Amino acid sequence: MTKFGELISVEKPVLIDFYQDWDDVQNTVDTLRDVAAALGDRAKVIKIDIKKNETLADALRVKGNPTFMIYKNGEMKWRQTGFQDANTLIGLVQKYV
Repeated sequence: MTKFGELISVEKPVLIDFYQDWDDVQNTVDTLRDVAAALGDRAKVIKIDIKKNETLADALRVKGNPTFMIYKNGEMKWRQTGFQDANTLIGLVQKYV
């Protein structure tokens, strides 16, 4: 939890993908790779395995997956459960750059 606080308490927007292994992982990996490439160093893109981080997922009430969140300066700015395409995610993150 402390490490998570450090990850999200930055001035850059942080896009987080909460996922589970049984998901279509490759699909979201490719999507996040595209998002990270498009945004460069203007934002962080992070994947968090729900099963390996159950306490965090429970604290954030992550029920479905994938669940995407955008944080900036430690504050959640956006959240959505369900697949999102790269262009949508890039546009959302750019609002907070």
